Amino acid sequence: MVTSRYYRVANLTFGFTAEEQVFDLLPNYAPFEVQASEADLFHLTVTNNSCPVDETDLTAFFTDKSDEDMPRIELYQLPEQWLLCVSMYRDSETCCRILASHDWTKATLYINTPQQRFAVDNAAMLLYAFTACFKQALTLHASVIQYEGNGYFFLGKSGTGKSTHSRQWLSAFPEAELMNDDNPILRLVDGRPVIFGSPWSGKTPCYKNMCAPVRGIVQLKQAPENSFERLRLPAAYAYMLSSSSGLKIIPKVMDALYATIATVVQSVPTILLSCLPNEAAAQMSYKAILTFPTIFLDDVPT
Repeated sequence: MVTSRYYRVANLTFGFTAEEQVFDLLPNYAPFEVQASEADLFHLTVTNNSCPVDETDLTAFFTDKSDEDMPRIELYQLPEQWLLCVSMYRDSETCCRILASHDWTKATLYINTPQQRFAVDNAAMLLYAFTACFKQALTLHASVIQYEGNGYFFLGKSGTGKSTHSRQWLSAFPEAELMNDDNPILRLVDGRPVIFGSPWSGKTPCYKNMCAPVRGIVQLKQAPENSFERLRLPAAYAYMLSSSSGLKIIPKVMDALYATIATVVQSVPTILLSCLPNEAAAQMSYKAILTFPTIFLDDVPT
């Protein structure tokens, strides 16, 4: 039986239309389900039918295959649509195709893999990033801790130790809580940076529908000893941009990302933490952030 369900992440709603068994594969979305009849961002229809467009004779508008351990993404621009082809690994065959309107608000996912959860999860996460950027929301590659009512998130390339640093915070501060370990959403709410949990958390099953005002940003760098420095705005902006998902090749997308990131890095302190994987590094990053003022420390508006 085909049905529709809606989900709200960072106060932005999107919807799926799919067979009931597809939703059984997506328990990570359950905390975000809402009663709604329309979407703020996008509506995705899921089908096992063959995609009516063949990319074989098309020239890719954009190809992302920078990391062997990450999915390969190929984007094709059609006269009135986008075609997005996703592979599980850099050298594997295409496992799903997304045919979308030019504004990405309406899309159909064509799955040709037994890995249905992977296909739906990645399609939704990509569509969210592509559309939410125009709502002052960033999909980040980061790990996030909520502590004392505030949010702290950790940036860095894969393998830098974001998850490890979060675990050290949880060990150093027993009242701290992991909000998300891979793809949180940062959104400006009434002009203030607020970090939100999401249905996408990488290898760590952490799908919490919660939020907190951002108190600090930590860019991680492995080092033989612990030290920190506050980043100047250009460097802070560059790190935030590299950690934000979106179609950066499109100027209007870059403009939207730039405007949001610029507000964030001017509002809350960003530090570069050169560190070891130990509790002392967590304590240092927390104390370092508190050394610097932030503009927004009020409660998240209701």
